[in-house]
Amino acid sequence: MKIGFIGLGLMGHAATKALVERGHDIVGYDILPDKIEAASAHGVRAAASPAEVAAHGDVVMVSVTSTDAVRAAVLGETGVATIDGAGKVLIDLSTTEVPATLDMAERLNATNGMGWVDAPVSGGPEAAGSGSLAIMAGGSEADMKAAEPALNALAGVLTHMGPVGSGQVTKMVNQVLVLNSYVLLAEALALAEAGGVDATKIPAALGTGHAGSNLLQAVFPRMTARDFEPRGYARQALKDLDMVKDLARSLKSPTPMTGQSAELFRVLVTKGHGEIDGTAILKMFDPTERL
Repeated sequence: MKIGFIGLGLMGHAATKALVERGHDIVGYDILPDKIEAASAHGVRAAASPAEVAAHGDVVMVSVTSTDAVRAAVLGETGVATIDGAGKVLIDLSTTEVPATLDMAERLNATNGMGWVDAPVSGGPEAAGSGSLAIMAGGSEADMKAAEPALNALAGVLTHMGPVGSGQVTKMVNQVLVLNSYVLLAEALALAEAGGVDATKIPAALGTGHAGSNLLQAVFPRMTARDFEPRGYARQALKDLDMVKDLARSLKSPTPMTGQSAELFRVLVTKGHGEIDGTAILKMFDPTERL
């Protein structure tokens, strides 16, 4: 496929590399020139604006870090909405606010006829590079059919959850499960170390019991090693937790655990640790850390 790709950071870099390796023709754009240059090394052709990206692609994939960044890419002065989008589909891989997703999808279609699939992902850059992301998508049947070849190149599991907005709601459920688990894993690790237990043995010792999970196997060892190289940023974890709280409030659905986790991440970010991995929430429990 001809795919336009907007946002070439951690996720976008890995995703475009995987798409090129699978034979897709990729034109990419990022607000940071060094990100474009890095993606060019694996075969992404550079564009000067989101509009130029959209003009190239049969589908346009967006992977940026905030709702405002999606809005700028789509509805800004040189955004996707400025080109003729009839027959094209925008695929938003970002994690964005549900009401804003619905509004942007409606405005884009009214402006240039382009369809919208909200397709947030879970798994991080490594899974994007290997084509094993969990992708939860919202959109019409026709738009999903158009989007599937591009999404299947990145997905281990692709699930159509319903109409536009359904993907983002499902991603909020994902973040409740994942980011609260980060906090629980950090708390458990701190307790193990305080009690004199060799914490590196915990995943093997508990993995076949009810405590077992892929996060215990993948995240706990990184926490034990204090490996906070970003696979995603702590500031993004805080942003997502605040989005969960906003959505839950609008739906009148209680999220007390998420509220507590959000405040712990808020302290972490306020203390200057927003640019390292979300697993650095361990710093909030580690007596050797001076935040």
